[in-house]
Amino acid sequence: MLLATAGCATTSPETAQTAKDSAPDAAVPFVSEEDSPAPVAAVAAKPERSKPHVTFDEEAASNDSNIWSRIRAGFSIPQLDSPLVEREARWFANNPEYMQRMTERASLYLYYIVEEVEKRGMPMEIALLPAIESAYKANAYSRARASGLWQFIPSTGRLYGLKANWWYDGRRDVQASTQAALDYLEKLYNDFDGDWHLALAAYNAGEGRVMRARAQNRRNGKPDSYTDLKQLKAETRHYVPKLMAMASIVADPAKYGVQLANIPNEPYFARVETGSQVDLGIVAKLVDLSVDDLQDINPGYRRWATDPNGPHHLLVPADKKDALIEGLSNLPEADRIQWQHHAVKRGETLSEIGRRYGLDVGTLRTANNLRSNLLRVGQDLLIPISSRPITVAAVRTNYKSSASIAQRGKPVVHRVRRGDTLSSIARRYNVMVHQLAKWNFIRVNSILRLGQKLKIWPKGAPTASIEDPTPNG
Repeated sequence: MLLATAGCATTSPETAQTAKDSAPDAAVPFVSEEDSPAPVAAVAAKPERSKPHVTFDEEAASNDSNIWSRIRAGFSIPQLDSPLVEREARWFANNPEYMQRMTERASLYLYYIVEEVEKRGMPMEIALLPAIESAYKANAYSRARASGLWQFIPSTGRLYGLKANWWYDGRRDVQASTQAALDYLEKLYNDFDGDWHLALAAYNAGEGRVMRARAQNRRNGKPDSYTDLKQLKAETRHYVPKLMAMASIVADPAKYGVQLANIPNEPYFARVETGSQVDLGIVAKLVDLSVDDLQDINPGYRRWATDPNGPHHLLVPADKKDALIEGLSNLPEADRIQWQHHAVKRGETLSEIGRRYGLDVGTLRTANNLRSNLLRVGQDLLIPISSRPITVAAVRTNYKSSASIAQRGKPVVHRVRRGDTLSSIARRYNVMVHQLAKWNFIRVNSILRLGQKLKIWPKGAPTASIEDPTPNG
């Protein structure tokens, strides 16, 4: 059985040449799932396979202060005899803003990817593949439902062990998706007898389609190398030239007049085991980091908190690792997630309550250990505030607008309006519910009155304390 394609490429320079100044930042073309993946059992055994051998000068690599020098030293995929390579390279060179944004995003992930590629002895061109797949956007999503840096479609993601549910999507997890992509690429390298051009084409189009194209050429007495497979779609015919063009630019940026972002040859992030579910907002405050920045390196978590059933780890900037370990060790287990109470009223159903709080029925049942959807009047339900989707733009906008009103040490006064809750007000001003309660001497489950005035310190106040989450009142 043949596996489905995992990746999809960015818009081709050929199709974008007439509108080069509006190049997209991420991969969005349609990718078919025609070559359906084999059952998981078909690859679970992982038989012995030859590895793509590349020799690295480890001492030289460790001495490189810039990641690009280390990448250049590991290039080993044979040059592609195609005029498309230079054509694609010119497109990248003629779009410096696109290149700048892409390489700046790459600075978060590139060291980790290079390390993993090097460990496997794979050509360093592979570390540049996310530039073609997603423009290094870890949350990129295509209309073919491909997601993440490496643009896995759901079926191939499942095949390579990438868990996906309401809380978490492993296709967007930087570490998990990189390991899965390299596993898949190693398989393709062996499937095509050590021909990286064919392996990469198969990553884009699916190995079934590439194998059929080669078989058709052989039946017609034609060569079956990558450049001879004219029946492949234009996207796939441009895919490998695009990667080789990017490698050409990295190899000699001055030749193309390209300025690559300065990316140090050192880890950007470190991994911390959390042991259980934790609120991303709390973590951000523990390490003095914005939720946006935390989400940038943890895009696999789709909600305000990590998955209750794991994985139980987070990535933080390397210099924040010790602060997070210390902060979590001093944080009581009960304070890792923010909750709100809801008293069931006559006629209410789980689905109605879920819609009110932006939750699905399954999450409400899990949070309250309910065996059915039956409720009784007056029943107290725990509402996991952290389980709402993160709306980064909204958080950023609301925080800035609030901060512009109040200087540090001076509160904003919020007048309660119809529909306001402590949690909705806290989200609006980017503070925590327990802080809001403490500042106003009320309980976290207090009922608010229309017109009630609440004092809020959007930029922090001396009374705000994450270590003391129980408000007086």
